[in-house]
Amino acid sequence: MATALNPGRTSAPTPEAAPKLRFDARRYLGTPAVRRIKDEVEIELADRAYLPDLNDLKRDWVASVAAPAFRVLARNRATPPRAFASIGTGSGVDALAAIELLGAEIVGITDLFEEVVATAARNVRGNVRPEAGITLHAGAGDLLIPLAPAGVKFDVIYENLPNLPVDDSRKIEADKTSAAFLAPRSEAIPVFITDWLLTMHYLALVQARDALTPDGVVLSTVGARVPLDVLAQMSRAAGLVPRVLTYGWKVQADADDVISTYANWERQGLGPFRFYAADALEAAFANLDPGEAGANAATIEASLAGEQLGAVAAWEAHRSGLRIGHTYVVLQSGLG
Repeated sequence: MATALNPGRTSAPTPEAAPKLRFDARRYLGTPAVRRIKDEVEIELADRAYLPDLNDLKRDWVASVAAPAFRVLARNRATPPRAFASIGTGSGVDALAAIELLGAEIVGITDLFEEVVATAARNVRGNVRPEAGITLHAGAGDLLIPLAPAGVKFDVIYENLPNLPVDDSRKIEADKTSAAFLAPRSEAIPVFITDWLLTMHYLALVQARDALTPDGVVLSTVGARVPLDVLAQMSRAAGLVPRVLTYGWKVQADADDVISTYANWERQGLGPFRFYAADALEAAFANLDPGEAGANAATIEASLAGEQLGAVAAWEAHRSGLRIGHTYVVLQSGLG
């Protein structure tokens, strides 16, 4: 579906019972002023979408990873990106960040579930200033495929997709988010992609290749528990040219569940995955903003070689009380 957001158009009604979140857009995006989205953002919550973490913005993925990457990308480009797409948008806050920080005018959003996309579309419509004149395309389904009927070529395609094994047998349940499910795939996928749990990221790159403008880029945001050269190899395998845009680190959220899951996958022969003591990461990234760290990503990764913990070792260290973290990367992939 495509909607032009103009001053005379009202958004679709929101069910009165739907829970909502309100937050200051400037604080959330780390910017002194906002021009294209509202000062106070109000979003409706969908059951199957991850929500902004307003209590700790350092843990929130859009505030701490996507927004800084958008700022770096905006500085690097000669002309503002006009068309932006988000694969796996969740609440739609990533699209709002792109509208404000990248100046996107044509916006596409997708997610796995219809109700998630419908809610995200309402969130985008309801929080863009009328004078911004945004055109919104939204669809539910497989990665970029729902946006194909619009015929839009995108300057920036953003994805924040999960790391999952291709043979994950879990089924969609009422309480599952999109990030908990990977449907069976028929495409040929390189073995190293599946071994490193990068299937969704790789498929997004493959689909994005034909949806980019000539100087367009894909931003793959990855909790980088895998080596940087593997991520670059993934981009090249999809027929694109990679570079690290931003690089940083996070304390492992939901550590009991996440680290134990990676440890189980590692015991099955996947990986080995990379975790670190949070103190080692804090020292390695001290005084570096994400753009500076991105420019020096290989050097930082090499400096951390002696600090790496496999998932099994990280699980044991976590159980003993050590604060565990991981790096993240925003990988930029283009046509040339």
